[in-house]
This record gives sequence, C-alpha cells and structure tokens, in this order.
Amino acid sequence: MIGVLGASGAVGHHAATALARAGAGPLRLGARRPDAIRAEVIGEEAGQAGTASRAKAETRRVDALEAASLAEFCADCRVVVNCAGPSYALKDTVARAALDAGADYVDVLGDDPVHEALTADRAVPAGRTVVLSAGTVPGLSLLVHRRLAELAEEDPARATRLVAYAGGLERATETVAADILLSLNVGGAGGEPYGHPLAAWRDGRRVPRALRVDESAEVPHYPQRVALQPLLTAELERGARATGLADAEWYNVFPGTQVRALFTALPTLPADTPEQRRELVRRIIRAGEIDLAGTEPYYRLVLTLSGPDRRRTAVVRADDSYRLTGAVAAHTVRALTDGRVPSGLHFAGDVLTPAEAIEDLTRSGAAEFSVYEGEGHGGERAGDDFEDGEL
Repeated sequence: MIGVLGASGAVGHHAATALARAGAGPLRLGARRPDAIRAEVIGEEAGQAGTASRAKAETRRVDALEAASLAEFCADCRVVVNCAGPSYALKDTVARAALDAGADYVDVLGDDPVHEALTADRAVPAGRTVVLSAGTVPGLSLLVHRRLAELAEEDPARATRLVAYAGGLERATETVAADILLSLNVGGAGGEPYGHPLAAWRDGRRVPRALRVDESAEVPHYPQRVALQPLLTAELERGARATGLADAEWYNVFPGTQVRALFTALPTLPADTPEQRRELVRRIIRAGEIDLAGTEPYYRLVLTLSGPDRRRTAVVRADDSYRLTGAVAAHTVRALTDGRVPSGLHFAGDVLTPAEAIEDLTRSGAAEFSVYEGEGHGGERAGDDFEDGEL
C-alpha cells in the first residue's frame, strides 16, 4: 500500500496519477475532504489505461494535524508520500507517523528543518528509508545541478560558478503562497527564514545581502520581463559544498505584473499576525489569477554552471510545476520500492540518479530538458548560448 497524503491538492493529485499510471500500488489517497480527490485517479479513465482501477485505490479522510487520524491513515502502508502543506506547519509530524507505522516516507518538501529534527533523536530506525525534498524545488533543482556537474567533469577547466532561476506564470495554491511569504522573509513562521533572502555563495561561504531584488529583468529562456527575488536556499548551499563551487546565486522568478507589483509593496504591508499573513496569502493568490487571465501557464528552471573556459545551461520547461513535482515524487517512490534508494535519511537530490530521474520525467511528459553551451564565465544572462541537445 502506498499512501498519498494531500491527494486532493495540486501536487498530490499529480503524484497519485503518476503512480497509478505506472501501475504502482495499491494506493490509499488521503485528504481532509475525500470527495475532492479527482475521479480520474481512481476511476474508469485510469482503469481504461490498464494501470489502475477502483479496486486498486481507496480514499480516506485524514487530517495531518490530528494524531489519531494520521496514524490510522499510515497504518499498513509500505510507503507514505506527503504532498500536504504548508511545510512549516507540518514539519516532521507526518514523517514520524509514517515511521511509527513501520512505513518508509517520501516528502515533496521537508528540507533541512525536518532532516535536522529526525537526525537529532535518530528517529529513522534501521532498515527504514526517508527521502525529503522530493519535488521540483527542492529536489529536481539539485539533480539538474548534479547532472551539469557530471557533464563538467569531461572538461579540463573545472566549473566553479552556478547561477539558477526558478519560476513561471502559474496559479498559486495556499501552500505555495504561504511558502512564497517565507521565501521573502515576510511574517516568517516561528521567526525562521525560508532560506536566506538576498544572500549568495561567495568564495565557498554564505555572504548575507550580497544581491538585490530586480523588479524588471530580462532572463534568457523566459518569454517576458520578470521580477527576481534572490534566495540562498539550504539545498543550494549543500550542492555548492558537495560540488566545490566557489560562487552560486539563486533567483526566484515572478513574471506576472500583478504579482510583481504586490511583491514591491509587501515590505510595507502588515504581516505580524496569522490573520494578516492569511490576507497576504489571499492577495498573492488573487494577483496570480489576474496575471493568468487569458494566458498560457508555464514554468522554467534554468541553471548555468560555468568555469573559466566553458559554461553549460540546463533548461527545464514545464506547463505545470505541480505536475512536475508530483512526477518527481512518484519517481522517488518507485526508486525506493525498486530498491534503488538505500535505507536511512536522505534528500532526493542527493540520493537519486540524475540522468535516470531526468529520463523518467521526460518520458512521462512532465517536462522537457535541454542543455546549451557557451564560452567562459559571465554572460549567464546574455542569452548567447547554443543548444547542445537533451540533458
């Protein structure tokens, strides 16, 4: 039994659908309102594809903040996949419930606070497996970084610098909008920043306030002007250390004019109380809906790894980042159940095989991957790279 928590949400729906199409399961699909779980995951459409049927999936009401409800959901599961959020509210709650039930665990978020909490009291018993950050960002972002590093090993000049852009024109769910607030360090829950806004990796260490917000920038592979919000994530720091980078920068990308205008105003808006933060979440969601009116949604993940003589840019193009995150989660579950992930506590970006994951995501249609080549450091935003083929 594979339990998918948050199966009625944007990510959980796609994770469950990807697992069903891959013939994984049986599936237990959990949500606060089971009737909101879309029928194609468990219904005739999936069954006609020969990959799932009503007999292979069940729905359950579950509240991740109710211990008894969560324990009942996790019981008898081989793997529990957490697609619910926001991550700062759940922290390690679902992971511990899954482990208590004897299940392995995959979380599309989780990131360093959950890793630290589970490590502190050795919560992952021998023989059990926990994989955190099994989504697009974090997760796939580190896998693409590692894939570029593998390609750079072929070059005599070692790559030393990474510049990354992530974002697009999409609707924002409540979970995503709440995490956006944290990434901007606006009304951060518990006083904990979601990464380090405006920081960069310089000469092998974190440098606070090294970068600035750009409210109207041109970035290659994005079809319109965008706002750039620098954020040095924990994953980027880990990746920089692991690959020996001297310098690294990360930018969250926001193309929509309404969203960009709202972010400009955010520092002046009240965000001290839960109700004030909820109102900001609602405003982010509304701004995104206005920006999307009459346009096609898109998402891009653009990473450039460079050295003195050569640079490579990987571009991930997707119509829906929620579908892409669900596909990464499903790939992680299948790698785990197939024995390709060792027991213990891991981040997905560290433990999955980059080329294997990218091939699977491409084959599923969740995203397109390309790699481009150019010459030397600098020019990461000049747009003069030439395409070298699929990543």
